[in-house]
Amino acid sequence: MTNKHHDHPGLDDASRRAWLRRCGVLMASGMGLGALAPLAGAKDAGYKALVCIELAGGNDGLNTITPMDESRYAQYANVRGPLALPKDALLPLNSDYGLHPSLSALVTYWQQQKLATLFNVGPLHEPLTQQEYLSLPAGSPQVPGNLFSHSDQLVLWESSTSDPMARSGWGGRASEILGTANPVISLGGNSTFGVESLRTPLVLPFAGALFGATGLMAKDMDKRANALRRAAMDALHAQPQGLALADAYTAIHRDAFVVAERLGALVASVPGDALSSPAIDDAFSPLFDKSGLPGTPTAAQLYQIAKMINGRQIVLGNRQIFYARQGGYDTHSNQVDDEDVTQGTHAGLLRELGDALAAFQRAMENLGMSDEVTAFTQADFGRTFASNTSRGTDHAWGNCHFILGGAVHGGASYGTYPQLVLGGQDDCSDDASTSQGRWIPTTPVDKYAQALLHWFGLSGDQIAAVLPNLANFPAGRLKFI
Repeated sequence: MTNKHHDHPGLDDASRRAWLRRCGVLMASGMGLGALAPLAGAKDAGYKALVCIELAGGNDGLNTITPMDESRYAQYANVRGPLALPKDALLPLNSDYGLHPSLSALVTYWQQQKLATLFNVGPLHEPLTQQEYLSLPAGSPQVPGNLFSHSDQLVLWESSTSDPMARSGWGGRASEILGTANPVISLGGNSTFGVESLRTPLVLPFAGALFGATGLMAKDMDKRANALRRAAMDALHAQPQGLALADAYTAIHRDAFVVAERLGALVASVPGDALSSPAIDDAFSPLFDKSGLPGTPTAAQLYQIAKMINGRQIVLGNRQIFYARQGGYDTHSNQVDDEDVTQGTHAGLLRELGDALAAFQRAMENLGMSDEVTAFTQADFGRTFASNTSRGTDHAWGNCHFILGGAVHGGASYGTYPQLVLGGQDDCSDDASTSQGRWIPTTPVDKYAQALLHWFGLSGDQIAAVLPNLANFPAGRLKFI
C-alpha cells in the first residue's frame, strides 16, 4: 500500500593552474586533513546540514519496520519463520507498521512527527517491473550493474547511478556544485558518497584524538627542536619548485597544516573540557562509558558530528554534509538469538543505531538546531525475505530507511511497502518455489536524494546535475521533508 505520505593536455594555462589548485585540495583531503577553501562568513540564518548514516553490510529492513495489520503480518510470519518477530513485541508506529523493539529510543520522534520512514528504496536506472527485469538480457544498462554485491551495490547507492564503476558520490557532487567550504566531512572513513571530481572526504578521528602532525603544530613550538623542524619545513614549502605539480604538492602540506591548526582543538575536545558543549554532552551522556566518552562507534561518530555542527563557524561554511558508518549488518548467520528472536546480532545493531540517533537529535534540539539538521540512513541493500539455514538472511535489493530531524514531515511513511509474496510482483524471481524474496525497488535512490537536496537548498537544475538518472523517473518530489 502507498502511504502519505593528472595534468590534462587539453587545458589552457589558466585552467591548468585552477586544476592544480583543486588537486591540492583533493590530495590533502585524501590524507585526512583536507584543504578547505575559505568562505566569507558562516551565517546561522542560512545554515543547513545533512547527516548520512550508512548501515554497512545491508540492514534487514523487514525486521526493522514490520507490518502489523493482520493479513500482512501473517504473510510476514509465515515466510520469515525462525526470524519472525512476535507481533506483540513490535513498537507500533500506527496500525500498519511497528519498529523492532530495539529501536524504542526513536518512537518519541515518530510521535513528535520528526521521524519518517521510506519504503522499498534502492538503486535503479529507470522504473523496472518484474517482467522487464526477467526479460532483459544480462548486462542490460536498464538493470544496475553487479546487483547483490556489497562493494558494487554500495557504489550504486552512494553515487546514485546504475554504474558500479562510478567515481563520485551524490553527496560529493552536491558539495561541489554548491562550492561548499568543505568537502563531505566523514567520521566513518572514506566512501564514494563524499567523493567529488577533485576532492575526497575530509576524514576526522573521534573525540580526544590528535588531528595534526605530532611535534609540528603551533602548540609544540615551545620546544626549540620542534620550532626548528617546523621552520625548515615551512622554508621548503616556500621554495618555488620549477614544476607545477611539485608546487601543487607543497601546497598540500601548507594547507594541511592550516586546516589542522584550525580544527585540531575542536576535534580533540572531549566531554566536560573547556571546548565541550553542555548541550551536546547532556544529550549523549546516557551513552558515555566509564572513560566519559561515547561508548559505541555510532555514538562516537554522531557525537563528533554534533560538535562540528556546534562549531560551524570554526569548521566554515553554511552548508555542511557529514557521513557516519555503522558496520556489522551482513547478517548471514545468527541474526537472531536462538532462544529470543528479539535479541541477537541484529537487535544489538539496531539498539546502537536507535540510541545514537536519538542522542544526536536531542543534541540538535538542545542547540536549537533541529530544523537545520536532517539525518538519514543508507545501506548496501536490503536482505532476503526468506531466512537461510543459518538463522540469517542473504543479500537482496530494495530496503526501508529512516529520515530524522525537525524539518522532516514525520509520523508518516512514504513510498510503497513491498508485496510480501515470494515470486510476487515486487520479487526479482517469479518462481515462488525457489525465490528467497529480493524486492525490486519501487522508489529510486535518485528520488530519495532529490528530496534531501531540495531541502538542502539546491535548485532544480543543480539537482539534475547531481542526479543524472533523475530524468528517467516521473516528475514530482517525495514530500517527507
